[in-house]
Amino acid sequence: MSASSSESPGAAPVREAAARLAAAARSGVACEPVAPLLQPHGIDAAYAVQSLLAAAAESAGRRVVGRKIGLTSAAVQAQLGVDQPDFGLLFDDMEYGDGQEIPLSRLIKPRVEAEIAFVFERDLDGERPTLGEVLNAVGYALPAIEIVDSRVRDWRIGILDTIADNASSGLYVLGGTPRKVDALDPVLCGMRLDRAGEPVSVGCGAACLGNPFNAVAWLARTVARLGRPLRAGDVVLSGALGPMVAVAPGDAFEARISGLGRVGAFFSGE
Repeated sequence: MSASSSESPGAAPVREAAARLAAAARSGVACEPVAPLLQPHGIDAAYAVQSLLAAAAESAGRRVVGRKIGLTSAAVQAQLGVDQPDFGLLFDDMEYGDGQEIPLSRLIKPRVEAEIAFVFERDLDGERPTLGEVLNAVGYALPAIEIVDSRVRDWRIGILDTIADNASSGLYVLGGTPRKVDALDPVLCGMRLDRAGEPVSVGCGAACLGNPFNAVAWLARTVARLGRPLRAGDVVLSGALGPMVAVAPGDAFEARISGLGRVGAFFSGE
């Protein structure tokens, strides 16, 4: 029997979708949506694309340092016809510090959103960690700006496109003021995102699955079930606290999250 005839029915579309997204990432030229390739095989095929691309990234020397959670807004879930979040991987070369210049040449059509980042100080083992176990494993929280991006042209994405495309990940910026989570009210903490001193997005922790810890607990259970549990040192971007905002060359953003402080991101025109 030939190798092609022994493949699972979704193997060829998964490879084609991965190749299309990888080419877009290399060239900086967005591709057409990959959902038509994956629709007969569903969300599992989209995660298979993500895994294939992640394996190639790790083989090239990139290192997984955490996860990002997407689709944490009930309104966005309803729009895309899903009833749960999704997730992508954070790699070591995606991270920027507060105020570091970010070259737009690394991105295609970026947008920013303010989030709470959680950093784990203990491994989280077990197939179904409880919320209490998750809280016990988290070391501290930081204000963060996630820079989302899409390898799909003009953000014409559905659930299959965004999952396959590493949950539409781009880069992320972490603030420098860590706070212990027992001093944080993650539900009521207010967020304001400014561009050049003017507010462009506002929200609060309740916008993230009702409580950002709900999102982190969902992620912990999901990745544990997949055999890649959260480990000490992992960063988790828990989901947007307000609407995302498009980025233009020279833009300077500052996010303030009550109880956590501020974090800034500046985009060069390169």
